[in-house]
Amino acid sequence: MTGSVDPGRTTRAGREPHVRRTAGPPAGQHGPLAGFTVGVTAARRADELGALLQRRGAAVLHAPALRIVPLADDSELLAATKDIVDHAPDVVVATTAIGFRGWIEAADGWGLGEALVARLRGVELLARGPKVKGAVRAAGLTEEWSPSSESMAEVLERLLDEGVDGRRVAVQLHGEPLPGFVEALREAGADVVGVPVYRWMPPEDIGPLDRLLDATLTRGVDALTFTSAPAAVSLLSRAELRGQLPELLAALRHDVLPACVGPVTALPLQAHGVDTVQPERFRLGPLVQLLCAELPGRARTLPVAGHRVEIRGQAVLVDGDLRPVPPAGMSLLRSLSRRPGWVVPRAELLRALPGAGSDEHAVETAMARLRSALGAPKLIQTVVKRGYRLALDPAADSKYADE
Repeated sequence: MTGSVDPGRTTRAGREPHVRRTAGPPAGQHGPLAGFTVGVTAARRADELGALLQRRGAAVLHAPALRIVPLADDSELLAATKDIVDHAPDVVVATTAIGFRGWIEAADGWGLGEALVARLRGVELLARGPKVKGAVRAAGLTEEWSPSSESMAEVLERLLDEGVDGRRVAVQLHGEPLPGFVEALREAGADVVGVPVYRWMPPEDIGPLDRLLDATLTRGVDALTFTSAPAAVSLLSRAELRGQLPELLAALRHDVLPACVGPVTALPLQAHGVDTVQPERFRLGPLVQLLCAELPGRARTLPVAGHRVEIRGQAVLVDGDLRPVPPAGMSLLRSLSRRPGWVVPRAELLRALPGAGSDEHAVETAMARLRSALGAPKLIQTVVKRGYRLALDPAADSKYADE
């Protein structure tokens, strides 16, 4: 069974997230993401993404980083729709399928649907990718062009090559202005009309997002997934408001893998110097497949006391047997694995423990629990009056001697 962490529930102490057990790989088998915890920031299709991750063995910590303002209630979209119906644009850029469909549906609800479709039928209509093309055609329209790359950069390049000086260009927004896209068009002389087909707002309950931030800072998650640029912006903004932005950026740059569904989603993180991974196809399935390749590749595998030990994010595979390990034990194991075979002093291990105090007895207690969790006590040796070491196989000593 795999664990899905529900940040909306806590223990009586009000601090630890509740783990909801969900169906995972068959007994005795472990998915490629077993032992890893993945944070999901999506507000939409989060259940679908979470289920894909869980089926591959991951534990999932879900905290929507934003909420969507219903289209029919959005006065900004109504004003933009009336403006387009009354003053025809030369070009309309459709960027997301759900947004385009929602725009048509909202216009229908306002009694403007037929007028909007008639207006769009007479303009140059560009669709960012195949899903958007499908939404355009479902509305009885035909796109003039769509990039094979699904890239907004290619759309921008086409518009600038055509020339936009003096032309009126309507752009469907992603909930916030597309970084650099609108500005580049305006600098080239275009009259740009933003169409906010949905707007993002902070979540009504900020608690789950704060718990996801805390888990990221303590390395309680191994990866964070982003399916929209506004979700990334929201997480970064919340961290900045809490005075934790430098710590969050450090975690994302070094320990927690930021995985984005596509290049537009990645822009806010890249603007802060955070490198991200992205699938070649901008879909949830390929995003999960990418994590299945990336996270196990970051795990460290060592030959210890005649066993094959693979140290994953929140668990350890010992000869292929998945062994969940408490957070304190994982902290100790990571410290020992940085110098496999070498003695690590108790004082250094104490500093590695979460919320470490000054009593080295805490190391002994955590070490005993770690050995019990691993199910093979001889993996870790006690060196009297000095500390502890991983019992690295003799044949591997030379390989790790300089680490």
